[in-house]
Amino acid sequence: MDKKDAHIIVLGNEKGGTGKSTLAMHIVVGLLGLDKKVAVIDLDARQKSIARYLQNRQAFMANGGAKVAMPEFKVVAQSTASMIKDREAEDQKNFQAALDAFNKRVDYIVIDCPGNDTYLSRLAHALADTLVTPLNDSFIDLDLLGEVSPTDYKVKKFSLYTDMVWDSRKYRSVSGKPPMDWVVVRTRLASLDSRNNKRVHDALDVLQKRIMFRYVPGLYERVIYKEMFPSGLTILDLEKVNSLSHVAARQEVRTLVENLNLFE
Repeated sequence: MDKKDAHIIVLGNEKGGTGKSTLAMHIVVGLLGLDKKVAVIDLDARQKSIARYLQNRQAFMANGGAKVAMPEFKVVAQSTASMIKDREAEDQKNFQAALDAFNKRVDYIVIDCPGNDTYLSRLAHALADTLVTPLNDSFIDLDLLGEVSPTDYKVKKFSLYTDMVWDSRKYRSVSGKPPMDWVVVRTRLASLDSRNNKRVHDALDVLQKRIMFRYVPGLYERVIYKEMFPSGLTILDLEKVNSLSHVAARQEVRTLVENLNLFE
């Protein structure tokens, strides 16, 4: 029996500074820890954040560090052709080649998109079985989804990004693909409950019904999520955790992976 196609998880938004690549890396390591075969495609050839994270992971092992699970990965660069149609044709060809290289050999392909609107990003969104959109826990970042009334949280207008996701959903429907599961993940959560956090929660509760996504708590603002980047490791890679903060961080990541509902 032929192996089924890999489940495609896309990390996407059009705003920088939301911890998208860090979130992607923790999802990847979470899946590897469950003995899933994972490949990573980095579509942000300028920053290469997740590719650099994975290169650091390789270097950690090469320099005598403990062996850790490692996904295959590839960076797909944007075309530099002068004509738009030529650029798009080349982007589509290169992206499809990366997908084809991994598709039948892994369970999941995690795609990290750049924090701006590109043709490669739109291609990835159209193919996403699961779209994960990280969102900083603030009203400023809610603009990524739409213009929201600060009093009754009614949606005044969809954002360009939301419109793009809806176009991707229409494409999947016309192509006979299963519906996309759009998950908005709150990131950099404050350690203490606040009036702002409650208001963001209430606004997202209204938005998820109007725009048709589901939102889940993500990762709190913790140093551990950033300080392990040079070694390419995550909290899930540590054999022992000695502080309550680290125990909580590990559980956060595991809960996040569970909340993505990736397993049949």
